[in-house]
Amino acid sequence: MFKIGDVEIPHYPLILAPMEDITDPPFRQICKHYSVDLMYTEFVSSEALIRDAEKSLKKLDINNDERPIGIQIFGHDTDSMIKAAQAAERANPDIIDINFGCPVKKVVKKGAGAGILKDIPKMIAMTEAIVRSVKTPVTVKTRLGWDNNSKQIVEIAEQLQDVGIQGLTIHGRTRAQMYKGEADWTLIGDVKNNPRMHIPIIGNGDINSPEKAFEMRNKYGVDAIMIGRAAIGNPWLFQQIRKYLDEGILLPKPTLEERIKVCSDHLLKEIAWKGERSALLEMRKFYTGYFKGIPDFKQHKIKLILSDNINEIFSIFDIIIDSQN
Repeated sequence: MFKIGDVEIPHYPLILAPMEDITDPPFRQICKHYSVDLMYTEFVSSEALIRDAEKSLKKLDINNDERPIGIQIFGHDTDSMIKAAQAAERANPDIIDINFGCPVKKVVKKGAGAGILKDIPKMIAMTEAIVRSVKTPVTVKTRLGWDNNSKQIVEIAEQLQDVGIQGLTIHGRTRAQMYKGEADWTLIGDVKNNPRMHIPIIGNGDINSPEKAFEMRNKYGVDAIMIGRAAIGNPWLFQQIRKYLDEGILLPKPTLEERIKVCSDHLLKEIAWKGERSALLEMRKFYTGYFKGIPDFKQHKIKLILSDNINEIFSIFDIIIDSQN
């Protein structure tokens, strides 16, 4: 039984990672339909949240049919992070997650996200302060270390557990790697198999197929798997993994008609959520995933990206279908 606070998942959990400008309510609804067990919001800046910035406050919007769901916060100042955690708690999530893993330069240069991996004592002290400031279970998402010379995740995991976190997600790269190279799960396995650890350990990094999920689960024994980039425009991945883990069955890839149906539904949900102009801009990052493997898609992708009209988008979808028949 996977358990974090009141979150109990009776089978092996598949988790949607928090991703900026990706895991908004429309995409979360679609992923939930395709067998996601636990989801996270986009990550929220603590400084923006305590300033009541409209965009950040909107990220706290969660619906009961999305549960269980966590809100992830990031920042470099402990007092601001405490206030942000308390603001997030008022939105009534099931989990509050601390982002100690984002490798993006504008985040890291302020000492937030993976930037805090250069100051482990501050990382632990901040985590303890946040845990003490809220009643909601607190979890952490982080990386193996800052670089190859500082892969201290086994020791860091113990310290984070000791100050009260109730779950830990580890991405199998250092900050220096960004998203390059292959994720190294060996240290994730070392954390999971450390006899001192008793909280759930969630593995993250390069899970892009049912076979990969099966291999990582069995080889390293992690309590759950978190999927990020591979799910963008590919919500079926969760359903495919679920079927393979539970029954050993590889589901067929979705048909072109299925892809267009879900992509269209996603687009309409985005329009309802944030308006047509913003939705059309947001959807541009999803088209590659939705149409991966479709022959000669590049010419259609250019038209989709350049279009600023929903009717034109749907016309392009029709053209894509006709081109494959």
